[in-house]
Amino acid sequence: MAVHRGQARRPQLVRADGAPPGSPEAVLEHLRNVLPVEPPLALVAHSNAGLYLPTAAAERRTMAGVYVDAALPATAVATPLAPAAMQGFLRNLAGTDGLLPPWTEWWAPEDLAPLFPDAASRKAVAAEQHRLALSYFTSTIEPPAGWTVRTAAYLAFGDTYRTEREQAERWGWRGHTMPGGHLHQLIYPDSVASALDELLRQELQMPDA
Repeated sequence: MAVHRGQARRPQLVRADGAPPGSPEAVLEHLRNVLPVEPPLALVAHSNAGLYLPTAAAERRTMAGVYVDAALPATAVATPLAPAAMQGFLRNLAGTDGLLPPWTEWWAPEDLAPLFPDAASRKAVAAEQHRLALSYFTSTIEPPAGWTVRTAAYLAFGDTYRTEREQAERWGWRGHTMPGGHLHQLIYPDSVASALDELLRQELQMPDA
């Protein structure tokens, strides 16, 4: 999750001892500790971080939230951190200690390679990864009531999150789709940043710089 406030910032989701939070509650508590409290904020969440954006936005004075190729929580019930089909896939990957391999080892190297612009960027992403517990993905998170009416937009990369993009459209959110893979921001960072700025300007009715 990034904070857009004229200059982007990416909170690190690790504890002081270097370990990742082990539950949705721990992630939310960590975000409360690291997100700035002074307004105005625009929160940008990629992938599964989208499940946390509604709560983070409700706990800060937030101008808008942008979901980038991101998961969306349900509106009235608790949402699992991974859908049932994905949980089944992850169970086959978990070790006897209940931990999963790093994310970049969930798929064959040749399937993952197109998501990265080069070997160096892939190595950098892999170096930041942690092994998460299977129990993390079978946990649930419940967003605050009425979160879908907050100012928000959806930026999709291709059709991986088409269902979520279409749901955002039904809620009346502004949206934009860029051709590309799930880590498109690594391959074309300037284009993705421009798309984010444009969505925020349109959503907040801000003049062009």
